[in-house]
Amino acid sequence: PVFAGMNGSAIENFSCVIYNIFLMNCTWQAGRDAPADTQYFLYWQNSRQEMECELYIKDENCRNMGCIFQNVSIGTEKAYFLVNGSSKDSLIQFYDEYIDLYKIEKLMPPSNITVSCDEIKNDCIIQWQRPQISHSNKDKCFKYEINIKYK
Repeated sequence: PVFAGMNGSAIENFSCVIYNIFLMNCTWQAGRDAPADTQYFLYWQNSRQEMECELYIKDENCRNMGCIFQNVSIGTEKAYFLVNGSSKDSLIQFYDEYIDLYKIEKLMPPSNITVSCDEIKNDCIIQWQRPQISHSNKDKCFKYEINIKYK
């Protein structure tokens, strides 16, 4: 496909991560050949919502280099991301990508961890609640690793 705009003006190194259950952080770098006055704008949509970034992360030149989305709810479908740019000097190429949101979720640690040991039986019981996740309530996708250090 032919994209309108100057070659090398689209953003690079776009990535997003979902954390703390309902926050999403996306970042990018300015196109290497983008004019100095280029400003970028991020939009995303899934089956439930379509929105522009409300909380941009800016660099020292006040250029948008990332975004924090709050109250994100995700399913198992792909979401569409679009970053376009504007400059008074030239047309800026856009960047777009489809992302499986559940694949970019950084999971919280398990909660309510308790340990009770019985010195006579010489055993311990360790219990926890599975971490909350944004996209599913199924237990089957969790594997746990316990690291025990004796003192």
